[in-house]
Amino acid sequence: MEKQKTGVGRRKEAVTRVFVSKGSGKIIVNDKDYKEYFSLVYLQNQVIRPLKTVEAADKFDIKINAAGGGVKGQAESAMLGIARVLIDINPEFRPALKAKKARRSFQFSKR
Repeated sequence: MEKQKTGVGRRKEAVTRVFVSKGSGKIIVNDKDYKEYFSLVYLQNQVIRPLKTVEAADKFDIKINAAGGGVKGQAESAMLGIARVLIDINPEFRPALKAKKARRSFQFSKR
C-alpha cells in the first residue's frame, strides 16, 4: 500500500473525505476521536462497520474530514468513504462490503 489512500463518502447533504494509512486502528474525525465526535453508540458502530466486515479494525489509521448535513448523515457518509478506500486497497473486499438490496421482494402476481 502507498503511504496514504483517500476516498470520498456522500450521504444526503454530508460529505466526508477519508484518509487511510497503515497503523494501529485510530479513527479521528475533525481532529477528535470518533467516539467523542459521534457520541451515540449506533453511529460509532456504523463508522467502524466496514472495518469489522473485512476484519481490519486494528490494521489502519483513519482520518476523516466531515462537513455538511447532520451527525447521522456524516456517520453514514464516513462509512461509505471507508468502504470505498478498503475496496481500493483490496478489490476482493467488494462482495463483503457491497450493500444488500434492502427492500427487494418477489414479483407480485395477481393470479
